[in-house]
Amino acid sequence: MSMTVEKPAGGRRSGGREARRALRSAPLAEDVRPIRPGMEGGRYRPLDQRDLERIHEAVLTLLETVGFANAIPSAIQALRGAGAELGQDGRIRFPRRLVLDTIAKAARNITLHGQDPRHDMQVGGTRVHYGTAGAAVHVVDVEKREYRESLLQDIYDAARIVDGCDNIHFFQRPMVPRDIPDPLDMDLNTLYACVMGTSKHVGTSFTVRENVKPALDMLYAIAGGEEKFRARPFVSNSNCFVVPPMKFAEDACGVLEACVEGGIPILLLSAGQAGATAPAAIAGAVVQAVAEVLAGLVYVNAIKPGHPCIFGTWPFVSDLRTGAMSGGSAEQALLTAACGQMAQFYDLPGGSAAGMADAKLPDIQSGYEKGITNVMAGLSGLNLVYESAGMHASLLGFCLESLLIDNDMLGHCQRCVRGIEVTDEALSVETIADVCLNGPGHYLGHEQTLSLMQTEYFYPAIGDRFSPKEWNEKGRPDSLQRAIEEKKRILATRFPRHVSKQTDDGLRARHANILLPRKSLGY
Repeated sequence: MSMTVEKPAGGRRSGGREARRALRSAPLAEDVRPIRPGMEGGRYRPLDQRDLERIHEAVLTLLETVGFANAIPSAIQALRGAGAELGQDGRIRFPRRLVLDTIAKAARNITLHGQDPRHDMQVGGTRVHYGTAGAAVHVVDVEKREYRESLLQDIYDAARIVDGCDNIHFFQRPMVPRDIPDPLDMDLNTLYACVMGTSKHVGTSFTVRENVKPALDMLYAIAGGEEKFRARPFVSNSNCFVVPPMKFAEDACGVLEACVEGGIPILLLSAGQAGATAPAAIAGAVVQAVAEVLAGLVYVNAIKPGHPCIFGTWPFVSDLRTGAMSGGSAEQALLTAACGQMAQFYDLPGGSAAGMADAKLPDIQSGYEKGITNVMAGLSGLNLVYESAGMHASLLGFCLESLLIDNDMLGHCQRCVRGIEVTDEALSVETIADVCLNGPGHYLGHEQTLSLMQTEYFYPAIGDRFSPKEWNEKGRPDSLQRAIEEKKRILATRFPRHVSKQTDDGLRARHANILLPRKSLGY
């Protein structure tokens, strides 16, 4: 984007601080924004090519010699049919040719759809997207500085906030509704709250196979029919099919099979904890996670070749002094970035976790933990960065205000992912000469400055950039207090209507166990 600015007499240029702020506030077309979903990362690579190849070889060795325990009968049948071997010890082993053939034939460059097509995500290569995830059992009440149990309403509220956050690109269920004890009711209502609260892509989980069928009925109805959903599945299944180390999770495997049959993309999620359920060595934790996810990839493709899957290596870090998870650690940042590289090594759509602050509140500790882990994930070119916003206490607490603060933080991360474009125009030789020889000796009102101030620079919505004088004049605003006020405004006014009332009436007629009150939807 460029604009012509008339220069006043004497070489001075018109404008000022308020004019520049007004210009910044003008909406931009998607293709000229300074940041946008799916920008390409990959500039940061903690593993070199030899490292990647050694990890790959170790993975093939483990799958061929150790294999997996606890496969359910249907998994054994599918895997043996594809060429896996069932040992006398009951473990399923994967010949390397089977693994390599599966990788070669697996779906790549997949699309994760939103209910609104403008939220569709092309997942592959080094294109980066940030989103939520998790199973937190508490909500952070920042005003009281305490934790309370998470409720169904909180999930819907989080979805509504994310729906308006430009830098949070998808919404995977971040909390468990502790006010719904029945597993079927919990699964169905969690999904309902998510898909009603946002038109972005949604990720969710199911407890057992039987709970998938009513969820599919709901999704097909919202999509306008089964075939329409299968053509544009706007929900994916986050599936912990593996119990690290190297065992199948029986209930989750049943869910996986039902979701594949129903047309739902699968996030193949391995979540070993280094030093506990995965090796303490960072490289070893990566090896185990990759081996576990590749076993899942073989499993899914044995059921339905080419079914869309996400390479979900999510190794977590332990504080080895206590055994507690430390999701905000530097080691976690390295693990996640390495996992992003391994997905690219196989050219598979990759997803992993970052932003899981150990901090209990949106404070300084939270800021540096989230910023470091999220920016390294993005710079590595990880396609889907889960847990990136709102999470605290190493996945135990979720904070609605943090969604708004983290939306700013993720904007900064994405600007780093974008990097620096070096062109003849950007080198600015003519601009420097003009300012030095003809102009006032600064660039504040220069045509180049005005043309780039929106397209080259990211501006936070919650973060404070006032001068001390302005800050004092404006009542000394605090970022957290601004987030609290903005959260309250959103929850009082934002009631998405991408699902029609008529469709919702039909859902409630067919599913009497939908528990979110109609008044919560703003009706």
